[in-house]
Amino acid sequence: MSAAAVSVCIPAYQAGRYLADTVRSVLAQTLDDVEVVVLDNASTDETPDILRGFTDPRLRVLRNDRVLPLAENWNRVVAESRGRFVKLVCADDLLHPDCVRRQYEVLASDPAIALVCARRDMINEAGEVLAANRGLRGLVGRQPAGTVIRKIVRHGGNPLGEPGGALFRREQFDAVGGFDARWKFPMDLALWIGLLGHGDFVGQRESLAAFRVRRSSLSARAQRAEYAEQRALSEGLASDPGWGVRPVDRLVGAAMAPGARLRRQALFLVAKRQGERG
Repeated sequence: MSAAAVSVCIPAYQAGRYLADTVRSVLAQTLDDVEVVVLDNASTDETPDILRGFTDPRLRVLRNDRVLPLAENWNRVVAESRGRFVKLVCADDLLHPDCVRRQYEVLASDPAIALVCARRDMINEAGEVLAANRGLRGLVGRQPAGTVIRKIVRHGGNPLGEPGGALFRREQFDAVGGFDARWKFPMDLALWIGLLGHGDFVGQRESLAAFRVRRSSLSARAQRAEYAEQRALSEGLASDPGWGVRPVDRLVGAAMAPGARLRRQALFLVAKRQGERG
């Protein structure tokens, strides 16, 4: 059996509440040449039972014998994939039916493009939209890597978005060493930065994914630790002469970072209140 063009990788840990919806959204993609790899990270809830309920031949289910740390688990699910292009989708997020096709068409058309990201909707635990068409401000269309890096520094947060909104080349993922365990909260952004060392960026105007804002999620617990890691990542970029980050970019980023943090915290606060009312 030949390898699929695109591998959609889903790391799953205690994912029973949302996993079925996530898998269904991936299997509903309009691009046929897709494999779906789900890695159950030794879950003890209903995750294994839910996965046994799917019979689609495009789906492969794997399971860890023990719980792996986040970066190791994410890297393993990508290592098990066979596609030339890869998308990682967290087990509570969703994809628009055209997401993979539209992003595949961008990457497959030009080897000089290393990363494509789409805008996304922020949804609550019930799947209701909290904020639509988020991300990629000033980054829509094709952008040189250096331009994107400077905008990341100026943003003070993650203007490119979470893994579900991105598609990248497996070859380049391996070349940069995958997800870096030294980072906990901006682990995805650190990967995007590494991939940009291999080519240009394309930002898609349409919202093609949905990130679920949950009260118990890693991002909801971030607060000061996330802020500190984000600032350290930005400072590292600003100090690298290869990216041409200007002093004004660093100053703007330092000024913008608290606001980026507060906007994200506000979404989690809204999700928490809605969940409590529900």
